[in-house]
Amino acid sequence: MVTNLTVYIAFLRGINVSGHRIIKMADLKQMFESLGLSEVKTYIQSGNVLFESTEDAESLSARIERAIEATFSFDVPVVIRTAAELEQIIANCPFEVEALPEKERPYIALLSSLPSAEGIEQLQAYPIQDDEYRIQGQELYILYRQGAHKSKLTNNLFEKKLGVTATTRNWQTMSKLTTMAKAMLPSAVHQTDL
Repeated sequence: MVTNLTVYIAFLRGINVSGHRIIKMADLKQMFESLGLSEVKTYIQSGNVLFESTEDAESLSARIERAIEATFSFDVPVVIRTAAELEQIIANCPFEVEALPEKERPYIALLSSLPSAEGIEQLQAYPIQDDEYRIQGQELYILYRQGAHKSKLTNNLFEKKLGVTATTRNWQTMSKLTTMAKAMLPSAVHQTDL
């Protein structure tokens, strides 16, 4: 009997954007299953994969990145969170989501590791105008006032200043993934690591 299965969510950075690094979700699902990962599910084209495994997140991230390169012939950074971590990320949002105007919705940049104090200082020194952000651990909560496409707060900026991989999702996607991950929990003997 398999024990200590954990529900994970893998967030792939920068696939299926503007015709670059195209991966079909069916092919991605098949690749994850070929790695021996179970209960694999994908959500929308931006590269969100839910699955169960007994491995730790760091090993999984490296193994998935190698498999993507071998299968699809390009490099894709992968950031992983557990179902419990994802639920906590949603709960910790510093913005009052329901009170925001319709066009203002939080986004969450998931970081591959904790940024250094120096990196945080570099980001804080960068001039921004209308947008807001808060760094909490390995997450960066962003409030785009005029939409994400007009903002200077991008994954490239976060990576350059913080020195860690960043991949961003909107609030709706994060909420849906949290719901999907919670629905998978009864089928896994998972660790409550928070």
